[in-house]
Amino acid sequence: MTNTKLLREKIEASGLKLSYIASQLWISRAALTMKIENKSDFRQKEIVKLCELLGITTPKEKALIFLDEKLN
Repeated sequence: MTNTKLLREKIEASGLKLSYIASQLWISRAALTMKIENKSDFRQKEIVKLCELLGITTPKEKALIFLDEKLN
């Protein structure tokens, strides 16, 4: 399950628009919103590209956002 709050914070901090991110993932803006809101799941290749776009590099940060794990 995606941590919607953390992902939205990363998107906002990046300055990228949802429509641009969606185009880079080869999905519609509506599909991206559904994935962010946990109404559908991100595919592995989408997660990889999204991490690249948003500068998410550490395994811990990836897990916090895309697995919604509460790591210490």
